[in-house]
Amino acid sequence: MHVLGVHTGGHDASACLFRDFELVAAVSLERLRRVKSAGVSIRQPMPAAAIDECLLIGGVTRREVDAVCFSRAFFEYQDYKLTRRRAASQLLYRLRRKPRLELLDSMMVKEGEPSGAAVFRSEAFLQREGFDNAKFYLYNHHLAHGVSAYFYSGFDEALIHTADGAGDRVSYSARIGRQGRIELLFGGDEELFKPQEVNSLGLLYGYFTRALGFIPNRHEGKLVGLAAYGKPVAAERILSLFKVDESGRIRSPFTHYREMAAEAKVISSGLSREDAAASIQHALETLMLLSISAQLKRTGVKKLALGGGVYANVKLNRRLLEDTQADGIFIFPPMGDDGLPIGGCLDYLYNRFGFEEWNRNRRLLNSMLLGRDHRPDSERLASEFPDVRLLPQTESDEVAGAAVEALLAGKALGIHEGRMEFGPRALGARSIIASPTRRDINDSLNARLARSDFMPFAPVVLAERAADVFDIGVGNAHPAHFMTITCDVKPEWRDRIPAVVHVDGSARPQILEPEPRTLYRRILEAWNARTGIPVLVNTSFNVHEEPIIDSPEQALAALAANRVDLLVLGGRIFARGGP
Repeated sequence: MHVLGVHTGGHDASACLFRDFELVAAVSLERLRRVKSAGVSIRQPMPAAAIDECLLIGGVTRREVDAVCFSRAFFEYQDYKLTRRRAASQLLYRLRRKPRLELLDSMMVKEGEPSGAAVFRSEAFLQREGFDNAKFYLYNHHLAHGVSAYFYSGFDEALIHTADGAGDRVSYSARIGRQGRIELLFGGDEELFKPQEVNSLGLLYGYFTRALGFIPNRHEGKLVGLAAYGKPVAAERILSLFKVDESGRIRSPFTHYREMAAEAKVISSGLSREDAAASIQHALETLMLLSISAQLKRTGVKKLALGGGVYANVKLNRRLLEDTQADGIFIFPPMGDDGLPIGGCLDYLYNRFGFEEWNRNRRLLNSMLLGRDHRPDSERLASEFPDVRLLPQTESDEVAGAAVEALLAGKALGIHEGRMEFGPRALGARSIIASPTRRDINDSLNARLARSDFMPFAPVVLAERAADVFDIGVGNAHPAHFMTITCDVKPEWRDRIPAVVHVDGSARPQILEPEPRTLYRRILEAWNARTGIPVLVNTSFNVHEEPIIDSPEQALAALAANRVDLLVLGGRIFARGGP
């Protein structure tokens, strides 16, 4: 059975493909369109490029797809089945040939219809899109965020919590997962026809992001970095606007999000960027700690399975593990809306096969390499790019050795190896690596990549040495494979690897296992053998405001533009300068 998942959001549109319970492919539209956080638009109402890329990877045609699972996000207005009053408006749009997109969840509310399928012309839609033999399935936004976190967590029992800006008219949800059964606590479809609560800390964080001159839904991570340099002088004022009830639900007195946005602007206007960032970060952590602690106490569970954009905040994730009753945590790596299709497909499979079969197929996540492997022809590419040359090393150990020599000389190396990562983190397939021993590498690389100078770099570490260097234990080891949590750097290592240590002594590590023994792993092994340091800098292979690279041609263009000194591509090393 082939199940396709799709998210037609205004940002972070994406697609994925399952073969039964095996996740075959997942691709964000931004990687293909080369527009950061790309979403659907009037001109392109479907993320067709991401859909077709997933089908290409899986070797499946649209007519071979058995089910298509959609978020209740944007669809063309003409695709809705509406009451007579709105149908007249719809007809007028058709006659004028004026395109328009509408959120499906909003149309459900306007029509007073609890079934999304009842307000959508699914059969005609599927035929038009070429999915002639597929079933049409709609999934709940927050359920999708949560179910993927639980499915891949390895936890038998967990509090499944989601938090984001808003989706399907709510900003939080809580469920309990026990032996594959999922029990709703709050935040499901029962909220759809209630007045929408104005309580989103995710949106508040976004309003602070905008007030400080950054782009919401894109630059919230900059505030996490800035917060380390400021003082939370306005945190109490922010906290006074919210409360957490005994059930763990976050409440606020706001009646409209315009009020919340205005409050963020007023508070930020009298502060430095650093102090404003520290204030909203402290308030977020405080409120979320109160909320999660109350829910853990209420349910008696000790594990956290988390999803939604708020959990892109790696400092928050650390505190939820260390400062609550939780003894284990897992954050689904594509925690934002790009990860929704995976949870949507898992929801469909849960309903299609039942919880017992679904539970038998739950598994520990071990890889996010879900994009295409371009299998580059190094010799051909060298001939097509006259500004680069191919170095002579061909064997993996030779390439790794040459890479280490370059790292010792202070060079920055781009890595393009195998399948592209899915989600916001570069995990060695599309990464830039450098020596962690010199703090000034941060300044030089940030300048070359046009990045903000306060953004810290992350380390990659050999799994067998991770606990020697970082405060890694049973509770945080799994998320640390995917860079979704911070932890302390051991004091004796902070001066040895200053390029990856935050100002508070922490880091956001990627743990790298011995298998599969990729070239990325071989380079780290060779570096450790040469220096005694099992850590390298790992930062994403992209220029500021561009998505992480996808194709070999994009990697070579970055080399030619002096973004990196050398490029490891297709098992070979490329350098600037003609042959």
